Amino acid sequence: MIRVLLADDEAMVRAGVRAILASGGESEVVAEAGDGREAVELARAHRPDVALLDIRMPRLDGLTAAEEIVRTAPGTAVAMLTTFSEQAYVARALAAGATGFLLKSGDPYELMAGVRAVAEGAAFLSPKVARYVIEDLGRGGGGGRLAREEHARARVSRLSPREREVLGLVGAGLSNPEIAARLHLVEGTVKAYVSAVLDRLEVRNRVQAAIVAYEAGLVGTDA
Repeated sequence: MIRVLLADDEAMVRAGVRAILASGGESEVVAEAGDGREAVELARAHRPDVALLDIRMPRLDGLTAAEEIVRTAPGTAVAMLTTFSEQAYVARALAAGATGFLLKSGDPYELMAGVRAVAEGAAFLSPKVARYVIEDLGRGGGGGRLAREEHARARVSRLSPREREVLGLVGAGLSNPEIAARLHLVEGTVKAYVSAVLDRLEVRNRVQAAIVAYEAGLVGTDA
């Protein structure tokens, strides 16, 4: 069972997310917080597998709370709950160490899959979040989106066909065990492939690798 800390300043949102996670049978909410400071304290106390954080909260916002949780409760993976109006914050959340980005208005299955993915050490970007992240990065980078996509394709061209396949599955939010099952490989081999992909792409973590996968067109963003 995946142990989840849920932080949102709206009680009705917390109730809805809690119900969705309970319906999946894989996760349980072990603690709830109404602000970021409480979320940090509860993460330290309960050491959940996943901290699911709203971005805009009183006392301490979700981005700062994410930084604190990653620093003080390193065994807890952090996923952010976002809305379309909050895309500008995603880059900061990436820097804070968040590995999941889920839409509050998204499909319930997507929420369950995202929590499961980050709990297993994978990255999970809601497809719609990924599209907006890439567009935002394109606006901020020299040369714009097309230049970033071309650069991503050039980086991906360094990979072997199997490494590109693994990267696409990382971008889709699959964990190492799921990739192993999909490709009929042992988990240790997949772990080696993922490490090689991160090294060749010169990225620090699976989230950054996932963004490269999206930019290079290895993962669809129309869902």
